[in-house]
Amino acid sequence: MSTASVATPARILPTIVFSQFAGTSLWFAGNAVLPELQSSLDLEEGALSLLTSAVQLGFIGGTLCFAFFSLADRVSPRLLFLTCAILGAIANLLVLPASSSISGILALRAITGFLLAGIYPVGMKIAASWYSGRLGKAIGYLVGALVLGTAFPHLLRSFGAVLPWQTLLVSISGLAALGGVLMYLLVPDGPFLSKGTRFELSNMLQVFRSRAFRAAAFGYFGHMWELYTLWAFVPLMLAYAYPQFSQEQVSFYAFLTIAAGALGCVGGGYLSQFWGSAKVAFLQLLLSGVCCLASVAVLQHPLALLPFLLFWGIVVAGDSPQFSALTAKTAPPYLVGTALTVVTSVGFAITIGSIQLTSYLLTQLPLPQVFLFLAPGPALGLMAVRPLLKK
Repeated sequence: MSTASVATPARILPTIVFSQFAGTSLWFAGNAVLPELQSSLDLEEGALSLLTSAVQLGFIGGTLCFAFFSLADRVSPRLLFLTCAILGAIANLLVLPASSSISGILALRAITGFLLAGIYPVGMKIAASWYSGRLGKAIGYLVGALVLGTAFPHLLRSFGAVLPWQTLLVSISGLAALGGVLMYLLVPDGPFLSKGTRFELSNMLQVFRSRAFRAAAFGYFGHMWELYTLWAFVPLMLAYAYPQFSQEQVSFYAFLTIAAGALGCVGGGYLSQFWGSAKVAFLQLLLSGVCCLASVAVLQHPLALLPFLLFWGIVVAGDSPQFSALTAKTAPPYLVGTALTVVTSVGFAITIGSIQLTSYLLTQLPLPQVFLFLAPGPALGLMAVRPLLKK
């Protein structure tokens, strides 16, 4: 079936984008209510890295489990999306009665991460089933929706006393469940939906035999060393540079910083049609690496920090959809699903190491010096992706 012969209803892409945004708002829901959880449990600052890493670990386990059992190939992806969105919403709500137990909260955040594996990657598969020949731009919108969903809890948190933290969690859960319902009701299985290969260890090793695939994958790994660590610690940067800010102001500017990445994703998707994905990914990764180096100076000059963080937010996320496109293009055609799963899992495992290292360095070094240690990720990623610029 040719792409041209299929008329895609106008509602499909907006619904997928909104549902992706709604479902991924569960990602940083725990971070958004961290001050209240710290007060309830008498937690130290290290709780931020624990909460974030719990979600990442759950997501890694979820992607590997879903791929191993080929769930997205054996079950309708939109049904899987609906199920995970509703269960994720419930896991997020259960933080309310568990708010007096750190082990209970961490377990629920890990479960939420596990279920996000049935939202983010499955949303990409649903988009691919409708936009086979036009996936590049669609991926830009989808990852942009992920970025907005990640930032959204900070926006809700910025309302402060107007919106109690319990209401915040309920609102995020309701939004995630709504996204799942809309995806199921309004987005039928697409005409390009195909069955993938089963997940096997030999497939994991086989995809890395391609030099071009290794270039795309290691570029993505360098990008992931920086991305989620920056997102996790943006509120800390803002509180350090602007001690006069209220918690609501910190949350609002954290939202703007993270949400700015949606501009990089969508804009990069359009630019990739003219420059190619490799050049767009290389440029944005280069600029975000420069931001890592510049952070040591800018964090000591509050007047420059807000515009600097907005720019960093744009470029730190904007290369993500292009690395996804490069990974799909350079993987063996019959192993694209496995390749994306493996690369995503490894990338999120890397974020845990980066987040934990940053948390430790914050106890050893002045804050402005800490984010220099994010720079090796972009540097290694740039070295890895260079061969793809020649193609």
